[in-house]
Amino acid sequence: MPVPLYQAKAEFFRMLGHPVRIRVLELLQDGPMPVRDLLAAIEIEPSSLSQQLAVLRRSGIVTATREGATVVYELAGGDVAELMRAARRILTVMLAGRQDLLAELHDTGVGATP
Repeated sequence: MPVPLYQAKAEFFRMLGHPVRIRVLELLQDGPMPVRDLLAAIEIEPSSLSQQLAVLRRSGIVTATREGATVVYELAGGDVAELMRAARRILTVMLAGRQDLLAELHDTGVGATP
């Protein structure tokens, strides 16, 4: 039985649901990076990064190539970079809305103590 599209989308977003994976995808937007550079940028244990890279690789969202002793990761396609940019735009709008709400609460004195 085929998986419904909405379920496949949910699985996709669950796969993205880890801060290290998101950070890796952000870093790879600028182009391929060796694991050592990812480690330096993210500052986590090598085993933790390896585990998260494996999830991204299995999902097909990143690819890995070996250059001698170095493994280099890159985004599998431009759509991933566009998704990351879209997420940034959405969050910017959401957070701007919250700032407006906080300013309104502050200006009206709602929640202020006498």
